[in-house]
Order: sequence, then C-alpha cells, then structure tokens
Amino acid sequence: MDLQSIKNRFNIIGNSPELNYALQVAVQVANTDLTVLIIGDSGVGKEAFSSIIHSLSSRKHNPFIAVNCGAIPEGTIDSELFGHEKGSFTGAVDARKGYFETVNGGTIFLDEIGEMPLGTQARLLRVLEAGEYIRVGSSKVQKTDVRVIAATNKDLLKLVEQNKFREDLYYRLSTVPIRVPSLSSRKEDIVLLFRKFAADFADKYKTPSVQLDEEAKSLLLEYPWPGNIRELKNIAEQISVLSENKQISAKALSRYLQPYSSNRLPAISQAQPQNEFQNEREILYKLFFDMKKDVNELKRMFLEVLQNPSVAAQNPSLINELKDLNNGHESGYLPAPATTYQPVQLSMPQPAAPVIMDNTIDEHEEVDESLNIMEKEKELIIKALKKHKGKRKDASLDLGISERTLYRKLKEYDIEEL
Repeated sequence: MDLQSIKNRFNIIGNSPELNYALQVAVQVANTDLTVLIIGDSGVGKEAFSSIIHSLSSRKHNPFIAVNCGAIPEGTIDSELFGHEKGSFTGAVDARKGYFETVNGGTIFLDEIGEMPLGTQARLLRVLEAGEYIRVGSSKVQKTDVRVIAATNKDLLKLVEQNKFREDLYYRLSTVPIRVPSLSSRKEDIVLLFRKFAADFADKYKTPSVQLDEEAKSLLLEYPWPGNIRELKNIAEQISVLSENKQISAKALSRYLQPYSSNRLPAISQAQPQNEFQNEREILYKLFFDMKKDVNELKRMFLEVLQNPSVAAQNPSLINELKDLNNGHESGYLPAPATTYQPVQLSMPQPAAPVIMDNTIDEHEEVDESLNIMEKEKELIIKALKKHKGKRKDASLDLGISERTLYRKLKEYDIEEL
C-alpha cells in the first residue's frame, strides 16, 4: 500500500518529508510484533500513528485500547493495567480484569508513558520481556499476548538520568522509534491543513467555508503553533463559528491567535537579557582586574617603604598615596565602575617599621630585622590591642581597619585577645 492510500484511508493531511518518513516507518513495522515508541510534541497526532500500526497489523481484528498513563492516579494504575483480586485494597469489592487481560491478542497504546510510576514500569517491563503479569493482590502469574505501542512528548533519556524512568524499559520500548514532526516544522502543510479543517467545519455547521487572504496565510506560517495540529484545528473551528466575514484578513486572524507574534519568539526575546548579562559580566571582570592591579601596586609600595624608610622621609606624599590605594580593599568593598572612580574612604594599617623623619639627617642606619609583612601586621595588631586594653573597636579604629577585619585577623594569626 502506497503512502497516499494510507493518507486517504486514515485522513492524514500533508506532504512534508518528515511526515512521509514517519508514515513509511509505521507502515513497515505494522505487520510485525515489535514494540514501537512514538515520539512527538503534544498535539501532533501520535494516537493516529498507533491506529495506523494496529489497523495494518495481523492483530487488526482483535481489540485495540488507548490508555493515557498521565490521566490515571498512581494508586490505581496497576489495577487498571493488570487487574486486581477481591479485597486486595480498600474498595476492591470484586475481582477485576486489567487491560492486559481484556486486550489479550490485540494492541494496547500507552500514551504519555513518561508519566508512568517506576513501580508500574517494572511490571510493564516483565510483560514486554516474558508476556507475564500478576494481578494486584494475587500471587498467580498470568500470561498475555499484547502488542505495546507507547508514546511520549518528553525526553525519556533525560528522565532516565533523573532516575524517573527505567533505562532498561526505555531501550525495550524504543525497539522501533517513530518521530512525528511538529507543525512548525511542516510549514508547507499548514495552509493545506487549515483549508481542510475549515471545509469540515463549514459542512458540520452548514455555513460557507472561510477563506484566508495572502497576508493571513503569511501570518499563519509565521505563528509558532505551540499546540500543533490540535491548536490549528481549534482555531479553524473558532473562525468558522464566530467570524461573520468569511474572507479572513491577517488582522481578523490575529484575534484568534495566542500572543506569539513574530517579534516575540523565544529565540529573539531571550537575546536582550543575554546581552545584558554579558555586559554585566564584562563590567565585573574589569573591576576585578583593576582591583588586582591596585592590590599589586599596594604591595609593591608597602615593601618599598618597609625596605627603605628613607623613601618615606624624602617623599611624604608616598604614605598618602599608599593609603589611597588601600581604600576600598580592606573591607572588601568594590570601587565604583568608572574610568576615574573615587575609592571608598577606608584607612590602611600604618607602616610596620617606625619611620624617623628629620630634615637634618641624610643617612640612616641599616637594621637587620624581619621584613615579613604578616609578622609586622601581627605585631601592629598586638600593639594596638595592648594600647587599648583589648578593646577591639578602639584598636581597629587606631589601625585604620574595620572591627570585622580585625576579628578575622585575630583568628588568622591566632592572637589571643587581651
């Protein structure tokens, strides 16, 4: 049977390559007993493919049932699929056959298989592998000969990674996967489908069929169709019933579409926030690099003062510059993001080595002492605490640092408070 005959028989509208390929796979696998997994967004017509497979199979004269796994409560889905014994749970006043028993010899279509609970998945896996199941509340193993066709609009592999779907069941179900294309990827079929739906509703409601002008057709093609064929059919019905003018313009059509205009597609609407994020990130990077540069300069000047006190004596402005460079870093605040920013006024620790300034002295005596900055800082902190009798607030003010920073330094250098 050729594809056009299949389309005519099952009322399939469209000629897109993706649709034709999906139909071809369905026809080829129909006359086998292989398990089929139909993948596609909600509203693309996955159930129609399950009907095609069953109707072209050797089981076509046996029962066919479609079960929406997402519509059955978790506490009753095992009973619905596999049946239960009398008294097996509260409310089980009689024994009941499940779908796998009533559809024996036929086909069961499990729609939204991704919503099936993990416990039920284990039971289904046993049916697929051994053709066996056990009623709820029973210990007797029963046999069944049912072909399973499953469908999902979710990424089952992602659910496997999240431990929400069994990996062994996924590979058992996807023996033959069929991917049904979304309506937005079948642009060439949209106008054709609308015309077919409009004609059907005109016949149903005994009214003239609506017609789209060229601008309306363009709008129809630009719309993203999140609800796929189901949404297109609903809109065609609304227009057929509510529109007094049967010649539909783009303006008239837009009143029936959801607010998904061409300039509000997700790919475009997300571009601006992404640029803003990148700009903010660049500003932060610049601030960090500038701060790192200032800190390195601060260390260099600090070492220069410690190693050569005469430099401070000859250049008093060096101490002020050293304090200015330190501003904004001691308390952890960032400088303002500008090319010439004003630092937050925070003072820095005084130079570790005493500086003797006397304009009459041109030489100084070299003293063999430790030049380790951390030791000098620790020494200054101890002196400040002794001077202020252990009062952290006064000591921090004298040192030119915050009380919070002083507390952190006490912990860092393991200094006992006086």
